[in-house]
Order: sequence, then C-alpha cells, then structure tokens
Amino acid sequence: MIVRLQTDEGITGVAEATLEGQELAVQGAVALLSDAVKGKDPTRISQTIYELGRDAYWRGGPVTMTALSALEMAMWDVSARALNVPVHKMLGGTYRDRVRAYANGWFSGAQTPEHFAEAAVATVKSGFRGLKWDPFEAADLTLETRDLDRMIECIAAVREAVGDEVDLFIEGHGRFNVPTAIRVAKKLEQFNPIFFEEPCPPDSIDALVEVRSKSPIPIAAGERWFGRQGFVPALARGAVDYVQPDVTHAGGLLELSFISTLAANYYVPFAPHNPSGPLSTAATLQLGATLPNFRYLEIMATDVPWRTEISNENLTLTPEGDVLIPEGIGLGIDLDFDAMAEHPYVPHPMRIFSDTIADIRPPDARSYFSRTSPITSSASIR
Repeated sequence: MIVRLQTDEGITGVAEATLEGQELAVQGAVALLSDAVKGKDPTRISQTIYELGRDAYWRGGPVTMTALSALEMAMWDVSARALNVPVHKMLGGTYRDRVRAYANGWFSGAQTPEHFAEAAVATVKSGFRGLKWDPFEAADLTLETRDLDRMIECIAAVREAVGDEVDLFIEGHGRFNVPTAIRVAKKLEQFNPIFFEEPCPPDSIDALVEVRSKSPIPIAAGERWFGRQGFVPALARGAVDYVQPDVTHAGGLLELSFISTLAANYYVPFAPHNPSGPLSTAATLQLGATLPNFRYLEIMATDVPWRTEISNENLTLTPEGDVLIPEGIGLGIDLDFDAMAEHPYVPHPMRIFSDTIADIRPPDARSYFSRTSPITSSASIR
C-alpha cells in the first residue's frame, strides 16, 4: 500500500503502509489520518505524530501503527524534498555508505532440500552473502522428531551447497512453544546461523527470555512489536540478541532511530525487518546510513517483474553483498502512478501455517538490483 502526502506548495511525499493481510483496514486508518492532518505543517513531524498518538483512544497495534508510520515517513520525505537533501542528512548525516544485506524470498517454489540448495547457490552467485528462510513448513507450536529431522535436512543441504562463508538466518515466524523452540535452536547450532528469528509467538517476552536463556545460538525478534513500548521490556530483560523493528509498522523513521539507541545501550545490534516494497526499503536504507549499530538489511531477492516500472528505485548490490545507500532527495523514490494503476490490488492470504509457505513469489519474479561489477563469488559453492 502506497501513501501520498500532498502539500499546498506542490511538494509531494510518499511512503509505504503495507500490512500483509490487513490492507483494507490500513486503508481506513490512513483515511482517518488524512482528515486529521489537513492544514497542518508537514515539517512539524514530531508534534504531529505525538499528538495523533496521544489523541487516539485506542493506541498501538498493527493497523494504527502502520498508518502512523506511513504518515511519518511521508512527512520526512516532504521535509527533505523541501530542503533538496536526502532524509539521512536530516537524521544526523551518513555514518556509512552501504549496509550488509541478506536475501529473503530467494527460495520461492522450492520443495526439496535439493531445490533449496540449487536456489541458494544461484542467489549467492547473484551477489548475496546472506540467506534467510523459514524451513519449518506448517509447524504449529510443536514438532515430531521425524518432522524436525526432515526440516534440518533442508538447512544442511543449503549449508553444504554454499559453504561456511555465506551467512544463514533461520526464520521461525513465531511458530513454537518454549520447549520446542529450545529443541529447534539446539538442532540449528551445527549450522552456525547468525540468528534464529522469532522462535515463539511475539506476545510473550517471558517465553522469549526463556528460549534465549537456553539457546546455543543468537535470538532475533521485533517485527511484530510496535513503538518503543514493545522494545523496552525485551531489551531490559535480555530477550534478544538482535532487534528487528519494521519502519513500516513500529512508528516510522524517528521511532526506529530511538529504538536503535535503546538497543545500543544494551549493545544489541539493529537488524530491521524489511521484506516489503521500494518505499519501505528506501526508508530503511536512510536509517542504515545514519545508525552506528545498524547491522543487517533484510531485502527480497526478487519481486514481480513490474517493480522496476512503478518507481525510479535504483538499488546497487556490491560484490561483497552490500547494498549502497542511495543519494536521491527525500526518501530517494519517485513513483509512476499511471504504471501502478496497471496493477490493481489483489488480496494475497498469509500462508505462514500452510505447506505452500515457500511460494511467496510468482513464477516470473526477477531481480531488481544493479551491480557495481561482475560478481566473482568468494563463497565456497559446491
């Protein structure tokens, strides 16, 4: 979902309000915000977002926070465009000119360990040095030993195919109860993953603390927490090794910057959730430019073939597996609304607890990255 913020000076800001499975609810929330901000100064970002949150009787939650996040991002886009600078210049300036990326969605359509291994090799050859996926099929809270052993075969095949120099990130999607999550984490240790993401449902910090206390591998979480209120208790209680707020849901750019500061106080790396579209990626890259503890950028390896038609997005993937920070003004994205109109909204049900979870890209999906030079992989690919 794309949000467009228009001003009486002719400057238009854009942002993303994608909330998987709740698009129509977010559309309604954005409409309410539209009425609330008419006539306000679009450069008074902190005041506007604070007062809208304060005045709402029902606070937080994915729908309200996604709408607010989009408004906040669009206001940053307007403000930076008015000054003819990138947003990151207004957030403290650049700390770095690139961020390490890991690929999601690279496995679309894979069904067997051999399929996953082949897709992994192809993705590494394309330039990525990190791979994330959920190998746990339709698991819900518990796993039989035989099922877990079968799922581990998939991870073993990928690790064998790409070697030890490629980073693996294992997604849990909040599937497991505490004892199962601990058992899975111990099985994963042999593959040396960077982290095990969302091993148990996101609504219990107690459960996450217990899992992390017994896990031999790092734990990541945060994509389904909203605002600083969701992150303070998790950080204070040592629930995570990596924190993963989503700029599209957790409150926008300024809130994520604040959350990164909270995380830095505990020396917890910042690895934001970002499996979405061009504007979510653009906003996350603005943060990547400025935040010292920004560690990893999640990004989809492929997308619909018309992604390159709807905007001037220009992402460069380096041979080292980094994405360069773009230098366009505002969020650095201009949209082609006529091209977007050729691809109207179509509902896509969430399939986290379905055996078709790997089918997250259409058959004609393709890469949308440019590259700084021909890729000569240093990874051990067999």
